[in-house]
Amino acid sequence: MMKIFNTLSGKTEEFKTMKDGVINMYVCGPTVYSYAHVGNMCPVIIFDMVYRYFKYAGYKVTYASNFTDVDDKIIKAAKELGVTEKELTEKYIKIYLEDVKALNCLDIDYRPKVTETMDEIIDYIKLLMDKGYAYQSGDDVYFRVSKIEDYGKLSKQVVEDLNAGNRIEVDENKENPYDFVLWKKTKEGITWDSPWGKGRPGWHTECVVMINKLFGDNIDIHGGGVDLKFPHHENEMAQSVAACGTNLANYWMHNGHVMVNGVKMSKSLGNFITAHELLEKHPANVIRLSILKTNYRLPFDFTDQLFKECGTINDKVYNALKQANLEIQLKGLKVGILEKDSKINEIMDEDFNTSNLVTYLLDLVKELNNKLRSKEDFVETYDKIMLVNYVLGLVYDFVILSDKDKEIYNKWLEYRNNKDFENADKMRALLVDRKVI
Repeated sequence: MMKIFNTLSGKTEEFKTMKDGVINMYVCGPTVYSYAHVGNMCPVIIFDMVYRYFKYAGYKVTYASNFTDVDDKIIKAAKELGVTEKELTEKYIKIYLEDVKALNCLDIDYRPKVTETMDEIIDYIKLLMDKGYAYQSGDDVYFRVSKIEDYGKLSKQVVEDLNAGNRIEVDENKENPYDFVLWKKTKEGITWDSPWGKGRPGWHTECVVMINKLFGDNIDIHGGGVDLKFPHHENEMAQSVAACGTNLANYWMHNGHVMVNGVKMSKSLGNFITAHELLEKHPANVIRLSILKTNYRLPFDFTDQLFKECGTINDKVYNALKQANLEIQLKGLKVGILEKDSKINEIMDEDFNTSNLVTYLLDLVKELNNKLRSKEDFVETYDKIMLVNYVLGLVYDFVILSDKDKEIYNKWLEYRNNKDFENADKMRALLVDRKVI
């Protein structure tokens, strides 16, 4: 039985899909005005792991993650660079997708853009107004938070306790300080015609509409960083309750905050790290291990020590698999027979316990090394490691041996066995040069 921690209930619950064997999953994507930072990439890697595990477990998964390609930050950055918003967003979407691929993430089904969903957003706002959940005041359209009885149930916020002017934007046009913008009338940057004048949508309406367009009124899983829980996800849910009478998702999943050396990552503190920069310093496997070695709901603290530890883990896995692959090719062994490992299911069914899965991986690597040394049959252990690697998204490349490689390897063994160490060393040097060993 699979269990997932549901932010909505605040409990670990048995996971039940709306349709047997089928999962619809949506994860909030980046606002594309600059390079994605590691805070953007944490949920990318975490939900790639979730996606991988569901596929491994036999579910049919439809996975969507958006691009916010209209925003005040985008308009500002485009002005500063002297380019159009579209030129800016397309540039950073391309870079983002390259980074995602470089991090060993699987392709997903949908990557909707806000700019391509405008008709649906306008229609959704109209629906909210028709139902009395939205109103026009001044130049803008707002959502009536007071109409939602249990507003705050996702983030566990009590509306009355929120500090107006701090977490809630003060606006004299609002009926209530907690109401949020659905449509903003403006002449600045890219705009669209609407019944309320030229403008663009509020951020909180974008994702709920893209979900509605792709999947309908409700999905199985909605994910993102814990920083999105309030107000973004809370406001998404409120609109879905108003428009469709659903919580938008049955399970809400949130990954922990990102820190660098014990301090929350921030541009002002100078500890801001982009995914691009991280990939220049560390292999993708090491980056993934540095995130997946920790429970996804806990804060992620990127330290030099953590990367060092994960680098060591990565080396251990690589070295064991490299030797095994050599044996597999030389002996013509058949691998990839094992499709499931009950231990993986046991670990991951407990709310995606990747920390324990990494421990299990190291146990398997130790077992593989022992079997290689003792000349035992290692194929099953090898297959188990490859299944774990698939779920964690760890990818290793090994040399495909040519006939010449095999010839040199056999000569090396022959010279070693005959204690002809001079020629053995020559053969070994050739094998190292050809990256066989």
